Amino acid sequence: MGLNRRAFIQFSVGGTLGLLVTPVIWKTLDDVSIWTQNWGWIPTLKKGVEERVPAVSKLCPSGCALRVETVGGEPYSTTGDEDNPLSKGGLCPICADAVPLLYSPTRVQGPMVRTGEGQYQPVSWDEAKKLLAEKLGAAGSSVAVISGDDTGSGNEVFSALLAELGSDDYYMMPSPQMAATRAWNGLMGGEGQIGYDIAGSDFVLFAGADALSSWGPTVSNMNAFAESHPAGEKAKSTYVYAGPARNHTSSVCDSWVPVHPEGMSAFLLGLAYNLITEGRYLESGDFAALRSLLASKYSPAQVEKLTGVSKKSLAELAGKLLRASAPVVVADYGCSPAVAAAGIIVNLLLGRMNTWGGMVALPEVEPVLGSALDRPTRFAKDLPADVASGAFAPKVCLIYDANPVYGLPQYGEKIAEKAEFTVAFSTFKDETAAVADLVLPAAHPFERYDDLVNPFGVANTTYVASSPVVKPSLDVMGAPQFALDLAAEMGLDLGFENFEEVLEAKAEAAEAAVGTVGSYSVGLGLPALSDADKTSGQLALYAYSQLHIGSASMATTPHNPTTIRDTELQGKQMFVRINSETAKANGLKAGSKVRLSANGVECQALVHVDEGVMPGVVAAPLGFGHTAWDEFSMGKGGNVYKLLTVSAGSGGSAWTGSAVTIAKM
Repeated sequence: MGLNRRAFIQFSVGGTLGLLVTPVIWKTLDDVSIWTQNWGWIPTLKKGVEERVPAVSKLCPSGCALRVETVGGEPYSTTGDEDNPLSKGGLCPICADAVPLLYSPTRVQGPMVRTGEGQYQPVSWDEAKKLLAEKLGAAGSSVAVISGDDTGSGNEVFSALLAELGSDDYYMMPSPQMAATRAWNGLMGGEGQIGYDIAGSDFVLFAGADALSSWGPTVSNMNAFAESHPAGEKAKSTYVYAGPARNHTSSVCDSWVPVHPEGMSAFLLGLAYNLITEGRYLESGDFAALRSLLASKYSPAQVEKLTGVSKKSLAELAGKLLRASAPVVVADYGCSPAVAAAGIIVNLLLGRMNTWGGMVALPEVEPVLGSALDRPTRFAKDLPADVASGAFAPKVCLIYDANPVYGLPQYGEKIAEKAEFTVAFSTFKDETAAVADLVLPAAHPFERYDDLVNPFGVANTTYVASSPVVKPSLDVMGAPQFALDLAAEMGLDLGFENFEEVLEAKAEAAEAAVGTVGSYSVGLGLPALSDADKTSGQLALYAYSQLHIGSASMATTPHNPTTIRDTELQGKQMFVRINSETAKANGLKAGSKVRLSANGVECQALVHVDEGVMPGVVAAPLGFGHTAWDEFSMGKGGNVYKLLTVSAGSGGSAWTGSAVTIAKM
């Protein structure tokens, strides 16, 4: 096969994925921002041959396959890749800014060792390798890895290295894929990776999933919506968003069903109650227990109290799902396994498993490194729970493609404290790099070999791999390649000498993973559902993501400040949204300066009165409040991640019961 420089592999195998058109809004905003902001640190292009080189960008949570526009081999812009089986030419707001980030002054320019509080000394890669080999040798099996890469084969390299060191302490950062994996592969005993054929559906219910803005393969989801709602023509399918507040997804959906943040799984189980009442049945040994649970805890009257959704509205929505030819429910809220399990149950009751326009179970793409962890096992460990209990206390912790100090702040700083020696593989000077003992500069996506393996939510086995577009201008290296070199230094045989060979083998494994995984008689995860929703009586926090602001691992990118509304950020103050009823009850009005408090910490904000938010709910944006990065992000707004309340359940930690107090300043 061969992945030589500038070589590219991409394919989608299976039979249920629809391929659609470019999302115009994001690309237009990108074009405008390129011409309105020309930053001094972007190099001037030289004359030369123009090319559009295919590449992978892992800067956003799902990753984008795109084209890098170059002149004389120098990148100057990105465009969508029309040949990509998912995006068909679309780009997300983060990856649209990938070239400016290539030249950003926030990049880590070379390996560094911490010498004191906030002080670092440059070292060579050989010195860094020797130092880490010594630390790992002394640590024995007391080693952990934290990964934020949901879609890459780099996980195989790092988990294989960990296994060779005698440890299985592999942790993934919380994500919707983690919630779905714990629900389907864990609680319910299912096989394969859950996906959704949104493009083939004639009735799509997004239950808490902001799928047209920040959830899953967002560009592909937007394409599906655009095809189903052609401008000036009758819609071909119905899209419904259910959640605590209007957002980018609900703004274009056919209807919005307000659901209280503490009641998302109750809402889904209320739908299940109605479906069973209409005669729907599941081939499962747990079905009788499920029916009993729904009758005792999730009757329409009880669900109305938990969610704010009336019995009539719930029954009408259940009826629409039953009458649709190809309905599908996409459920996610607060990375909760219980919400994911409840959504899966509704799909099963509708008979929408492994069918066109429904929910699918894709076959697992087998690991190509013999000692590597498979995908479900990588998502099994619970980082917040283990940090809180003290079970997480490794002598060495490797942090790969993640920024837990920012994205998991209740535990991120404790991670650095509880690990004797912390290593951050960081492309940028983020919050985690600022406290690590050893900082190893990870190459930018355009400078390294990388791949996307089944981004969460896709309905086909999908694989994309790329090689470097440009030679690094800084002293950087691909993190998986360093891990392979480190293993060789320590005399450990992982089966491959370079990451390029890993990707070639992974492409073959992905191509063999065709179709869907069987039909199921599965468990229904009842222990996680029995106590899924409880009302606290406090103001509920609805924390929402918007990629143009950033993500748990990426700050606001250089051109995206032009897309942030003046009702989201004013100067250095962010806005939170409440409706007029909540404002009146708390003595607030539009523009009031407030303090949000939870978990012993607080954030300051301004009030935006918005009737698109449920009463008793505070809607707050994630992505602000950085203490590192650059002028576009540092000190602007508050870090809402630190206000999220982690709740422990039988399926794992979740953020579905977050509550705040709000006080006028």
